[in-house]
Amino acid sequence: MRICVIGLGQMGGNMALTLKATGFDVTGSDLFENARQRLAAQGLPVAALDELPPSDVYLLSLPTSAQVREVIETAPGLLGLAPAGSVIVDTSTSDPVISRELAAKVLAAGLEWLDAPVSGGPRGAANGKLGMLLGGEAATIERLAPMLEAMSARYTHVGGPGSGHVVKLANNYLCAAHLLTTAEAVAMAARAGVDPTACLAGLNSGSGRSAVSEVNFPEWILSGRFDSGFTTGLMRKDLRLARNAAERLGMAPGLLAAVVEAWHVDPERPADGDDFNRIAGALLDTVSPTEETEQ
Repeated sequence: MRICVIGLGQMGGNMALTLKATGFDVTGSDLFENARQRLAAQGLPVAALDELPPSDVYLLSLPTSAQVREVIETAPGLLGLAPAGSVIVDTSTSDPVISRELAAKVLAAGLEWLDAPVSGGPRGAANGKLGMLLGGEAATIERLAPMLEAMSARYTHVGGPGSGHVVKLANNYLCAAHLLTTAEAVAMAARAGVDPTACLAGLNSGSGRSAVSEVNFPEWILSGRFDSGFTTGLMRKDLRLARNAAERLGMAPGLLAAVVEAWHVDPERPADGDDFNRIAGALLDTVSPTEETEQ
């Protein structure tokens, strides 16, 4: 299986190296020459976007739907370059409306489509332990099973084109909400004199637990590392996409709107370039170590 990975950032670059190490014929590409050079130095064959070799799969790992559209549509674009029957796989977190529009054009051009947004961060991409949400035809997923198994610990088919991106936005909304609510819960306990680590142990033994309380807090927040590889700016973008999707579907404003607003209250705390877990750190920073409710 010949694979072109387009977008060689932390996620795309690690996915490309993982697939190459697993034995696939992989070429990497990126708009920026320094990204291509960085991966070439790690042994990955690279090419400019207008010099891509014919491939069976074109795996996109790009920041937004705008870049995905550009790679697919802008001359020469994959619609003009990709051989008939090849598959375009979008692992970005994209706008599902745009994904469905692009999927229709891809299918009309005699290609196949799969949206496959991922979770697990750069480390998951590097060790082949990503989670993947798949939107497309079952036959396409079966065809790409060897590649998907090499990249992921688990992949889930959730529906037709665009469905993977819908569920990814729902997932990121819940993650963003859990960061806020868990931080408030831990801050409340800290003000009452309970050690945050002890509070989390209690939460994780009960129904209030989540991946955020079990993984994010010990791994990146209480440790002070804040190096998950996913930025606040990307989470804010995903939340806006989720809000827009809900509005298009005629849903009344609810907790989603409040979560989006909370993440945008102070654009500098955290800044877009900061690790997204810092939103919880900012809430916990308001708690003095000596604060304690009178007993």
